[in-house]
Amino acid sequence: MRVRVASSKDVVPGQMRVFDVSGTSVDVVSVNGTFHAFDDKCTHMGCSLAKGKLNGTTVTCPCHGSQFDVTSGAVLHGPAQRPVRSRSVQVEAGELLVEA
Repeated sequence: MRVRVASSKDVVPGQMRVFDVSGTSVDVVSVNGTFHAFDDKCTHMGCSLAKGKLNGTTVTCPCHGSQFDVTSGAVLHGPAQRPVRSRSVQVEAGELLVEA
């Protein structure tokens, strides 16, 4: 199931936006013209990744510096050891639909 979260124009390239997807905070980013979505909580200590720094396809957690690939959720640098959940995103008629 996919949930409508916003217009595709609401997500500015290179910035993160947090949306509620069925009770879970999910970050949506636009990188190189492609939308990606991933759970907002760092798997190390649960800090909000949206408060971190986005550099290309890498988001850095503001609490302890864990880094994740926004395209897959993979851990690029610890202390986190588990990936964040990556969610599929579709654009239909200019609307963003995120996997619930």
